[in-house]
Amino acid sequence: MSVDTLSNAMTAIKNAERVGKKECVIKASKLIKAVLEVFQKNGYIEGFEYIEDGRGGKLRVKLKGRIIDTNAIKPRYSVKANEYEKWEKRYLPARNVGILVVSTSKGIMDHKEARSKNLGGELLAYVY
Repeated sequence: MSVDTLSNAMTAIKNAERVGKKECVIKASKLIKAVLEVFQKNGYIEGFEYIEDGRGGKLRVKLKGRIIDTNAIKPRYSVKANEYEKWEKRYLPARNVGILVVSTSKGIMDHKEARSKNLGGELLAYVY
């Protein structure tokens, strides 16, 4: 049994996108909800809603069909404000394609927003 809930959620979203589903249901957590908000803000998903099931809850994610690949980054590397380009080259397929999701001291955001605010943090996930 896997304990990494973020990785499980990213895999469930990727698999649902690949088979052409319009929505998928994943286990809820504050971290996953924050990552999904970043995905929604950047137009990768249509939206999500919380469903209470008495065991921590679930999130129903409405998919757009725009995600080619998404995954959690393990281990969660620390990154400085001026090092994002190095990690873009490692995880994203091309310049200006996709986003890295970063946990900063000001909250969870994409790497472009973190770079504009001159914030470092820890890499959580990527999507393109």
